[in-house]
Amino acid sequence: MGLPAAAGHGRDALSDGPRRESRRRRLLGPAAVALHRAVLGALALPAGRRGRGEPQAGPVRFLLAHAWGFGGTIRTTLTLAGALSATHDVEIVSVLRRRERPFFGLPDGVPLRALEDRREPTRLARALGRLPSLLIHPEDYAYPWCSLWTDVRLLRGLRALRGGILVATRPALNLLAARLAHPSVTVIGQEHLNFAAHRPRLAADLRRHYGRLDALTVLSSDDLRDYGALLGERVRQIPNPVTELDDGTSDGSAKVVVAAGRLNTQKGFDLLIEAWRPVAERHPDWTLRIYGSGPERELLERAAAGLPVELPGRTDALGAAMAAGSLFALSSRWEGFGLVLVEAMGKGLPVVSFDCPRGPSDIVSPGEDGLLVGPEDVHGLTAALLELIEDPPRRARMAAAARATARRYEPTAVVPHWDALFKDLRLP
Repeated sequence: MGLPAAAGHGRDALSDGPRRESRRRRLLGPAAVALHRAVLGALALPAGRRGRGEPQAGPVRFLLAHAWGFGGTIRTTLTLAGALSATHDVEIVSVLRRRERPFFGLPDGVPLRALEDRREPTRLARALGRLPSLLIHPEDYAYPWCSLWTDVRLLRGLRALRGGILVATRPALNLLAARLAHPSVTVIGQEHLNFAAHRPRLAADLRRHYGRLDALTVLSSDDLRDYGALLGERVRQIPNPVTELDDGTSDGSAKVVVAAGRLNTQKGFDLLIEAWRPVAERHPDWTLRIYGSGPERELLERAAAGLPVELPGRTDALGAAMAAGSLFALSSRWEGFGLVLVEAMGKGLPVVSFDCPRGPSDIVSPGEDGLLVGPEDVHGLTAALLELIEDPPRRARMAAAARATARRYEPTAVVPHWDALFKDLRLP
């Protein structure tokens, strides 16, 4: 039994917004995927990774697409690497490096290296960098970032590894590690989105080749069920570790509802503004404050015209921004986990969220630390916001419960799940 077919929409390269399949992709995509499959099939280990014998000792390596960049996968991977380094030898391997300074702080004592450094490319790197990648799956959203030179560096890097654990962090890297890494390496894949978010031909290759992974970690109970149909007990649900943001907690007195995320279709801020209109009519002294940047900013500004809605842009002080509110709203059409929900709860904010696929229902306990409404149910979102705005004592009770919920995602609470997985894989 395999995975169901993926939905027909996905995300831009290493961003958070779904996009319809372009005409160019519809025309050229099948040929690009066929070529990718042929090349990878020729390079893959003849017997795959099945029957590789006893695991061999070595460091825990995390394989990221761009460790110097911005994104939830990068942030949680750096957090996890730092937490595991207290008891394990840990290294971070980045496929690319495109900037001098990392966006996020790096964990102390954890080495970081890049397979392809684009800051000062050689003549050969520039020449091969103009050609498209053959190894990165064309339907993975990292594909536009990569090139034939990326392939050369990535292939050399994977082939050179011996022993230890390799934790890959996106579908294309999971597939490559499962098929190209030396049999002495234990390969663990991570799902940071959900299986329904992947483009169809990529989803087909996940069904075909994920069986070569030694384990797969997922973030939601729905993904545990769906991937479990393919991999059985090799699938583990392990939450992302979330560190508490700086700058205090909310006292619940501010008449502000906070939302945050990339301003794109996936995050559903258009739906949130629509839901806010009746709230603003009844409570004009309350403000909806949406933090983030992205391609839909102008559209959202037009939709919010005349309403008590603020769009301050992206902030490097999200903790202070959340502490200045009294509620948090999540209006996503879909999520991979809902990292921002946990961050908001840690600041003492009850949450109102769509019960979208996937993540919120695994985090929020309805009626205790927040409220869930049906996916894209704008009227339900309005009602839930009004319910908590008009009941300050209930908000206060939920705020305390939200803080307790957030503590379940602290790194010290997540590391034991990884240690248990390593033990079950008979890893030192």
